[in-house]
Amino acid sequence: MSRIAKTPNTINRHHVNPAAIRVVEHLRRADFEAYIVGGAVRDLILGGQPKDFDVATNAKPEEIKALFRRARVIGRRFQIVHVRDGKDIIEVTTYRGPHDSDGSLKSASQQSAQGLLLRDNVYGTLEQDAARRDLTINAMYYDPVSETILDQIDGSSDIAARLIRVIGDPEKRYREDPVRMLRVARFAAKLQFDIETKTEAAIGECATLLGEIPPPRLFDEFLKLFMAGHGKPTLLLLLHHGLLDSLCPEAASLIEREPRYKALVTNAMGNTDLRVQEGRPVTPAFLLAALLWPALQNRANTLVDQGEAPLQAIHSAGQQVIAETCLHMAIPRRFSFPVREIWELQPRLERKQPRKIKDLLANRRFRAAYDLLLLRADSPEPLDGIGDFWEQQQQKYPELVGSAPPQPDDRPPRRRRPRRNRNP
Repeated sequence: MSRIAKTPNTINRHHVNPAAIRVVEHLRRADFEAYIVGGAVRDLILGGQPKDFDVATNAKPEEIKALFRRARVIGRRFQIVHVRDGKDIIEVTTYRGPHDSDGSLKSASQQSAQGLLLRDNVYGTLEQDAARRDLTINAMYYDPVSETILDQIDGSSDIAARLIRVIGDPEKRYREDPVRMLRVARFAAKLQFDIETKTEAAIGECATLLGEIPPPRLFDEFLKLFMAGHGKPTLLLLLHHGLLDSLCPEAASLIEREPRYKALVTNAMGNTDLRVQEGRPVTPAFLLAALLWPALQNRANTLVDQGEAPLQAIHSAGQQVIAETCLHMAIPRRFSFPVREIWELQPRLERKQPRKIKDLLANRRFRAAYDLLLLRADSPEPLDGIGDFWEQQQQKYPELVGSAPPQPDDRPPRRRRPRRNRNP
């Protein structure tokens, strides 16, 4: 293992979360190894100020939990411990070992016939842990006490070369966890790094394996891909490698074939990236409405051609598109309902009915629906200056925009308490 001594401008210790340092020091006092690891080390080397800090240690989850008063063990596939320090939560993981251990052991790993890891509570040494991580640039360990970096996989060289490289055989690692392909695209887009040749080539062989990932996990990945301020370059990489099909196959096919849809969705991602960079709020509902609009419009047009009224066609198509998308990534109702409302406002905004103007302006989804309307006009779609019309109405009645009170669907569902069994 190579150890990089402290050098000027390597890592600024003032950018390290004090809570992470306290967790490392507490584990060290209990005679365990402990280091800050992963993306935080990468970002620190690049001169950034990470928000999330992870710690790796040779202590087992139950030993970690026993050391910290405010800690809880989470996870099934691989157990980790969340240690709360004030407002901070530090994720602490035990060093992982090779997953080809004796299957009779309780902690042994389990794999599907395709090589997908189903359970991975196998512990090992720091060297084994480094080899088990996904990417070389995320496999460096920082010791905040001695202010040195441990780099066994030579991730620092890939950072210097601005390369995304999977550790080990890429095809085998993708089969273990196909989500790694999405991570490769996400980090390449975020860091503006190139993808190493073998790492990139294996994506074409393994892209279809993403169909084995549970839909809830893919929705979590959707949020990471598009809500962090790098959505546009991420989208372009996903399209280039055929990975968007795993999230929304019908929309992905239309985006790839029709330039107007590609323009609409990339502009939506670019606008969201700008809002993130400016610190303004963003919502998955708007991004989903834009991303799935090609599938929605395609289906609605078919229903209209079959004689269905435009409003009803949008409603029916919306139900179908959301239901089929949820087979791939599970969209929670708190997002799917607003998506359908944004869609169903489109034909109503196109009509420009004088008696409906104030009601539409006051609708709680008006602003998002208006933004989608503008993207459609820029794609281009023949909407006859409708964007200018609604801009004038907002200037005329600024106090009305989005003024309607929240509806019950906007609030999270209340948990029902289980009924007590009154009969002994």
